[in-house]
Amino acid sequence: MATTEDAGGSAKIAESSKSMSTGLTANRTYKSTMFIMLFEDKKNLLELYNAISGKNYTDSEMLEINTLENAIYMTMKNDISFLIDGRLSLYEHQSTDNPNLPLRFLFYISKLYAGMTRNENLYGTRIVQIPPPEFVVFYNGKDELPDRMERKISDMYAVSDPHAGLELTAVMLNIAGEHNRELKDACRTLGEYAVYTDKIRRYVDEMELADAVERAIQECISEGVLKDFLEKHRAEAKEMSIFEYDQEKHMRQEREAAWEDGLNNGIMLTKQVLQLSARGKSIEEIARECSISAEQVKRILE
Repeated sequence: MATTEDAGGSAKIAESSKSMSTGLTANRTYKSTMFIMLFEDKKNLLELYNAISGKNYTDSEMLEINTLENAIYMTMKNDISFLIDGRLSLYEHQSTDNPNLPLRFLFYISKLYAGMTRNENLYGTRIVQIPPPEFVVFYNGKDELPDRMERKISDMYAVSDPHAGLELTAVMLNIAGEHNRELKDACRTLGEYAVYTDKIRRYVDEMELADAVERAIQECISEGVLKDFLEKHRAEAKEMSIFEYDQEKHMRQEREAAWEDGLNNGIMLTKQVLQLSARGKSIEEIARECSISAEQVKRILE
């Protein structure tokens, strides 16, 4: 269990996080999700934290949710962030693989830390204490990804630099299908949520999306999967699931379209380079006319 010092630290940080949200305007355009609704319940969230951390806390009131209540950059809002045991955890749920999450986490943690230390003297000689963060992504998309992988902000740097002064590492856990079975067994709510979303993905290949969601809801209730939640929030769950799946489909189509555009552009560029070369143009001349480097021209001609 948390020590007295840890509990005190959590209480102080929690008080700061509460004052942080005072006066902030919520982003009403932000669409909630079933993942958020499920784990805004402190009992469910504590169950998930215990499964991730290996702890066995039983008092959900130890946990202080401090999810950002306003958009901080381009209408983004984090899913769940909370304090417990003097530590700050940020959980995100994704149905599409997103390599930019470390940068988004950086925006989130900066905003949270700014709120927690708003009344502190950051220019003084005394160290201002902040909770150590943990960044976790729960992935349940269609792409076949490993059980566990790391996303680092250093992977996003335009130039590789081993001496770069900033690193942020997010752990992505695949909860789709049979992945991370032990974790889902340890957190029943997470496991049942994965069953529900897996059903929708299976049925949407056979019927209209709204019908697939309705069938998944009916089956889950009859099987005792998220039964209480779905009976209480049936209409909201259906609406959110349709929204989430449509959003995921749209993002996947955009990625596919971008890939096709890139492929087509590459074919056109190759044809242009070959045509200019056939006319006797030098590598340097081709590079200038095509607005690419001489090295790229050489690779195409090879």
